[in-house]
Amino acid sequence: MVLLKILAIAVCAIVAYQDIKDRMVIWVAFPMMAVLLTLIHATSSGWEAVFWFSVINLLLVSGVLLLLFIYTRLASRQKFLNTSLGLGDILFFYAFSFGFPTLTFVILFVASLFFSLFLFLALKSIRQMETVPLAGYISLFLIGAIAVSFFTKTPNLYQL
Repeated sequence: MVLLKILAIAVCAIVAYQDIKDRMVIWVAFPMMAVLLTLIHATSSGWEAVFWFSVINLLLVSGVLLLLFIYTRLASRQKFLNTSLGLGDILFFYAFSFGFPTLTFVILFVASLFFSLFLFLALKSIRQMETVPLAGYISLFLIGAIAVSFFTKTPNLYQL
């Protein structure tokens, strides 16, 4: 379990570094993250729970992406992919959805989006960015969440 968490933190660090620096992430990082988070989740909750929580989480992510797609196309009249949201961000959302029970996932997902917004606004004047490196910022948040649960044993991300 310790090795899995260290590897998950390392993959998140790679995603964060590449997304923030180059705005591109090597694609293999997303399946690696999904596998590592799934293994951590299964070790804590069992495979049946992982299956059902992952199905629900994937449906939630798909619903959010569908709403964003509809809003982008109808209200903003813009292209969705690589204008509103990058492919890496979408892949990251789906990889992230395998890692936690649904309640924990929703809390972490929403909190990570707020974290990304506040970090972007705080750094906007320092770094001249027009778009948010969303997968990178959420990766930083996820590193923090895994590290806190790793070192303190509270909160237990799999018992909410």
